[in-house]
Amino acid sequence: MPFPVRMFRVYESILFCVWLFVSLIVEGSVHEYSGERFVGKGNAFVVHGGSEGIYSSASENPNEKSVLPANGDSYIRFEKITFRRTQEFSNFSSGLVQALVFEVEDRESVGGSAYGGQRAVCCTADLAKLGVCSGGEIIHRPSTKNPSWPQVFGVAFNADELVATLPSKSIQITRTGMYNLYFMHCDPNLKEVVVEGNTIWKNPSGYLPGRMAPLMKFYGFMSLAFVILGLFWFSQYARFWKEVFPLQNCITLVITLGMFEMAFWYFDYAEFNETGIRPTGITVWAVTFGTIKRSVARLVILMVSMGYGVVRPTLGGLTSKVLLVGMTFFVASEVLELVENVGAVSDLSGKAKLFLVLPVALLDAFIIIWIFKSLSATLSKLQARRMMIKLDIYRKFTNALVVAVIVSVGWICYELYFKSKDVYNEQWQNAWVIPAFWQVLSFSLLCVICALWAPSQNSMRYAYSDDASDEFDRDDGTLTLIKPSAIPSKDVRSSPEPKPVQTSNGASNGDLEEDKTE
Repeated sequence: MPFPVRMFRVYESILFCVWLFVSLIVEGSVHEYSGERFVGKGNAFVVHGGSEGIYSSASENPNEKSVLPANGDSYIRFEKITFRRTQEFSNFSSGLVQALVFEVEDRESVGGSAYGGQRAVCCTADLAKLGVCSGGEIIHRPSTKNPSWPQVFGVAFNADELVATLPSKSIQITRTGMYNLYFMHCDPNLKEVVVEGNTIWKNPSGYLPGRMAPLMKFYGFMSLAFVILGLFWFSQYARFWKEVFPLQNCITLVITLGMFEMAFWYFDYAEFNETGIRPTGITVWAVTFGTIKRSVARLVILMVSMGYGVVRPTLGGLTSKVLLVGMTFFVASEVLELVENVGAVSDLSGKAKLFLVLPVALLDAFIIIWIFKSLSATLSKLQARRMMIKLDIYRKFTNALVVAVIVSVGWICYELYFKSKDVYNEQWQNAWVIPAFWQVLSFSLLCVICALWAPSQNSMRYAYSDDASDEFDRDDGTLTLIKPSAIPSKDVRSSPEPKPVQTSNGASNGDLEEDKTE
């Protein structure tokens, strides 16, 4: 079996396993709990029930009523939350198993310490003596901004009872913020207890989490932007289809993939907002189209940098290497995007995220270095052969790439700063800008490429010509700029060499010379 086919089948198997894994751990505004076990943290036993940014109800913001639906309420609703223990540990009455809901700004109102000692979540004997809390319960104090918060309520197991059901409850959100839910208990005898049921988190405009809500409008605008770009490109493509060369076909593919990606992301967010559960199928398609687009776009930029379709007809022996890098980047990006967008992101540890992000970052850096190295060689050869029109296009292309790289590095530094200063996700309302920026940057670069290589009646003038000298494709960097003329025979008169045509400003006609050379 050929090597590329074997690699493709390996990649296909990896992607199938990842898709199967993430399809089982989908989370959304409807948070489902299927037997989550309590984990010891400090002197408490905890299950993280979720954290989301929620805007206050429409009734609390009269100015927003015009843009919100009629039922613009915000709430966290508990439905059929049950705590289940085994028969082995059911012969006693237990302490409370509680649900704790608090806004991130009120995090200091949860927990405490006696005499300045170690901070505890569950009430200790010393704190109970001081009258701060009741033994076996969670320590919490009223919020300075809203005395009714944090919200704490719970249920206890009776003797020989295997299941304890939390009362159904709907908590109205009256203040915009990042809300956290934890299920906790302080009874060390409650071993092997698990949580089942679900909670529903709703924003005024729908079930889409607050930090994701602006992205639905953003992808709507991006869909429109791609449609406008597509109309321009496809109209030019249809008018001058006889002049189209292979590079322009690759650009057409990138635009088409971008249109599908933006449309799928918009419908993904719209469905999520309507139902509260992220549609796995649409999300996977959106991720896949986006990953294919990014992979193809990188390969197009790399091939353009090598001069493919413009100054050389093929990539020669580099074709297999370029395809291998593209396929590897696609697989690494697909795995990362599937886990981030389809899976439960909050369940990933820092090491797991680094394991997924690092390969993509390294491949991106490798491709960028390869691009600029190839561009440098192509520019040198174009300048040596005095192909001035193509040289001008490539210089503009290089300038656009340099600007994009500088802006990208600057944004990465800002992103690292933003995340380091926002440990508790307090800036969640601005978090949507980070993924949106990369979409805008890639779209802007695509527009520059479309402007430089748009189909026109002169398209073939910028494309590779079969009359071009073979020396251009040599890797040793040597070029024969002046071809030796054939030695004339003694009986043949040598005709005088024509002088170059001068333009009105005295410069030689570079375009004519370039056409002859090509």
